[in-house]
Amino acid sequence: MLAKNTYISENALMPGSANSLLSYQDVSEGNKLITDISKIIIDKKRSADLEIPKLLAQYMQSTGAETYHHKLPQPPKSPFNPLHFFLLSAPTTLRSNQSFFATSTVGILRARAGDGKESIVLVSPYDLENGKESLGLAFMVFSLLSRASWLSKDVIWVAADSRFGDYATVSSWLSEYHNPNPNFNPNPNFGPGPDFGPGDDLGEGFKRAGTMACAIVFKVVERREKVGEERENVAIYSEGSNGQMPNLDLVNVVHYLGVHRQGFRVRVGKLGFLEGVRGIRVLGEVMARVGRFLRVLNPDWKFDVSSGEYVEGAATLASSIFAQAVGVPTGPHGAFRDYQIDAVTLELSPKFSLTNENARSAFLLRSGRLIEGTVRSVNNLLEKFHQSFFLYFLTGPNKFISVGVYMIPFALLISLLPILAASLFNFNLTPNPNPNPKNPWRWLKPAKFSLLIQTWAVVVSLLPFYISQIIDLPLNYSFLIWTLCSLLTLVVLYSIFGSPNSTEIEWRLLKAVMIASVSIGLCLMSIINFSTAQIGALFIVSMCLLARPIRGKMDNSIVKLIVSICNLVMVIIRFPLSGFLVREIINGNFGEMNFGVFWESMEYLWGWNSASYLYLFLVHLPCWLLFVHILFHPCN
Repeated sequence: MLAKNTYISENALMPGSANSLLSYQDVSEGNKLITDISKIIIDKKRSADLEIPKLLAQYMQSTGAETYHHKLPQPPKSPFNPLHFFLLSAPTTLRSNQSFFATSTVGILRARAGDGKESIVLVSPYDLENGKESLGLAFMVFSLLSRASWLSKDVIWVAADSRFGDYATVSSWLSEYHNPNPNFNPNPNFGPGPDFGPGDDLGEGFKRAGTMACAIVFKVVERREKVGEERENVAIYSEGSNGQMPNLDLVNVVHYLGVHRQGFRVRVGKLGFLEGVRGIRVLGEVMARVGRFLRVLNPDWKFDVSSGEYVEGAATLASSIFAQAVGVPTGPHGAFRDYQIDAVTLELSPKFSLTNENARSAFLLRSGRLIEGTVRSVNNLLEKFHQSFFLYFLTGPNKFISVGVYMIPFALLISLLPILAASLFNFNLTPNPNPNPKNPWRWLKPAKFSLLIQTWAVVVSLLPFYISQIIDLPLNYSFLIWTLCSLLTLVVLYSIFGSPNSTEIEWRLLKAVMIASVSIGLCLMSIINFSTAQIGALFIVSMCLLARPIRGKMDNSIVKLIVSICNLVMVIIRFPLSGFLVREIINGNFGEMNFGVFWESMEYLWGWNSASYLYLFLVHLPCWLLFVHILFHPCN
């Protein structure tokens, strides 16, 4: 209901203000490249990984572009590094004796009307099985831009060999682009190299253009929609690392040109299973009626959202929040966001099979005009994207919720915590009939214990670094060692410093200290990844509010029973492994449960420097353990 329609904030973009120059003649050139690649795959399958880069370089050179090759050896498994999250990734040292390479071909068009200070990047990932249509589409646009008189920014086309993953190839090229290594041996990594032979005159060294103003990653994929879909689809993926998003204007330009100029059906990420949840549909009906009632009271209030729009918007919003909270990029564009470059990934899917040449040509024409229009809009900019939002959630391809709206519920949740902590602390200092007054420094003991738990949580988060040093250890064993070492560390710390059940620590003071530490943790986490902090607040705040010893006294026994049951349930469902266990039970794998999958999930998070890993072990786990201690406090 609070979502706004998207709009173009930067007037200089002017999407669709000029007619497209892309024609069927350019499409025929793209189809020729697709045909040549198909012949190489069929006739020379063993050498296709060498012949395709050669062919792409020849096509690029035919447009007058400067070309070179960039090689990426098969990347080894990235070990856990406890400081990797806080440090910039250094350029990977590539070994010349590796036999498997992903060879990307790069072409640079120097703008005739430009000064070479800015550039626009086009990325078309491909492998030996898929992606030749993406290469044909990219060459169509690249060939047109080589003749464009209006072009004022250099254009870089990266034909990314994605056999080791789209992101790895693009990230490796970007790392070398922005962090040149003077001691880097160019022969095994880029340039013609011995594998391509002396006949390939591609120039020497790694070539660069101006500062990157924008990057567009696009793929042509087979249609995934149901039979009967009447329009081609464009899926926009915009989420980067740890909630980083491109400027909303870039998404708006793609949406405007795709819908209003080329007639595509534009989609964004959506959790489709939520649309079938009955509770959400019922809530949508209720909100629709409330919106109609508010519209009757004041016609200026635009709250009349239909139930279908509400359900679809809720599924899209949940997908946007979840993708940002996990912190893993949804496409190769995430590599550009690490360098503060606005980028999106577009997946274009036709309504007919790509083997139908006539339908494919019409689809490539419209797709090429979409990319051409986006490039032309970015080309009009005199400065970086800055007018529109960088912090937002998408509820649809043309609807968003700005940071000014979604910060309010988070602020309301967080604001309760310091008030409750102060109230508990003041309650502890309230005079009572006991002739022995309470010591105002009694909070130091629970603070010491909270610091002990935080130290243990840090140790738990660092243990995978040492466990991962054991070579060829099965995942189940890695998880088992991690669990046993964590428990052993906790027992040792308790035996040395004592536990709250063996020392004189009042549960109200312990709860006040827990709430204070959670408040600090969530506020710090909101700076790193706001979505992670927002989802975390939904889980933690309820624990902070309801935490109370089972043995504690309450005037109303029924209320005490309800609170105790709620606390016991939260101990189970708020345990960090609970989500994994629930998923295994739903999938019917409870009898054959493999805890190595949880270890893999943690590897996945730390491999992407996800802030969710920090939240899970430095905020959530200490809070849960303190909650357990409060729940079973003796209350003597």
